[in-house]
Amino acid sequence: MSVWDEVVGQEHALAVLRQAADAARAIVDRASQGIPVDDAARSMTHAWLITGPPGSGRSVAAMAFAASLQCTGDVPGCGQCPGCVTTLARTNGDVTILSTESTQIRIDEVRQIVVRAQTAPSQGRWRVIVIEDADRMMERTANVLLKAVEEPPERTVWLLCAPSAEDMITTIRSRCRHLGLRIPDPHAVADLLVRRDGVEPADALSAARAAQSHIGLARALAKDPKMRQRRRSIITAPAQVRSVGEAVFAAEDLHSIAKAQAESQSEERNAREKAELMRQLGMEEGQTPASHQRARIRELEDEQKRRSKRAIQDALDRALVDLLGIYRDVLMRQLGSDQEPINDDCTDLIEELATRSTPQQTMTRVQAIEEARKRLTTNMSVPLILEAMTLSLRPQV
Repeated sequence: MSVWDEVVGQEHALAVLRQAADAARAIVDRASQGIPVDDAARSMTHAWLITGPPGSGRSVAAMAFAASLQCTGDVPGCGQCPGCVTTLARTNGDVTILSTESTQIRIDEVRQIVVRAQTAPSQGRWRVIVIEDADRMMERTANVLLKAVEEPPERTVWLLCAPSAEDMITTIRSRCRHLGLRIPDPHAVADLLVRRDGVEPADALSAARAAQSHIGLARALAKDPKMRQRRRSIITAPAQVRSVGEAVFAAEDLHSIAKAQAESQSEERNAREKAELMRQLGMEEGQTPASHQRARIRELEDEQKRRSKRAIQDALDRALVDLLGIYRDVLMRQLGSDQEPINDDCTDLIEELATRSTPQQTMTRVQAIEEARKRLTTNMSVPLILEAMTLSLRPQV
């Protein structure tokens, strides 16, 4: 099993990364023998910007590439050697991964990895720094990173992941090799689920379509019937509103479900983190904290709140993307397209919506959902954003 197996539907990107991994190995081997690097090794560069829409597998590609750089097998990216296994398990000491569950990457986090990037690899062939969601850096935070990306030490590689190149400041973008990914074909994702997870082909394809080729989500949908049912409930309720009252209730339900989902995901983790912090501070359960202990506890609680806000925002955005999938299918039906539907389990609803509206009305609804997605990234009231959107989905009289 190769580290590249999970990078689905990205043939061009895979070819580039494989060539770079071969070149990286040549650089290390030649350096150990005191031989100058030739032109063939120059396809490897010290900074990469991997971009693509959500679900394209940016982080998966970055981790596969990081594993191939640490690989000691016969072919870079063998998937079996300690370098590959520990990198994919995120336990390799020479691979640093910065990811955030908050709305922004903090400047002190970037400062820490910049310091770490200056040290030589301790065991592996390269020191690799992976920044997931690099677009979540404010400009002043990105400027802290600039010098390290511009002049990295020998054997240090930066892998930055973002939705698009334009999401990064120009000075960083110009110093990276850009690699763009695309949304993989649902059949390729379904094939992966069949091969790697033992999912039945029909279920795998249905999950891949529903997830719009997002591999992680497709895997979850294929394995969890409750999640499939919850997704169906979330996306069908707003599409079926008939009145102002129904629109308000649908918006409220959508927000409540997103909050409940985020809380269920974080509740156990938050309790575990607080218990661990109290242990480190030498505190017993129920003990009143001293002033310095209160500061540490408050810092943790603030971080957990930021994480919760991001989780709710992500859950809502995913629901709106799924809702867009419904209206995409409606539009394809109205235009007589032979494109495969995303939601093959909602054919009755799609047929109903297509029959009682026009393509122009469908596009108006799509625009309303897209506008709601943009507003969710601002400080506007979430319930009001969702109410305005659901009101726009009502049948026009």
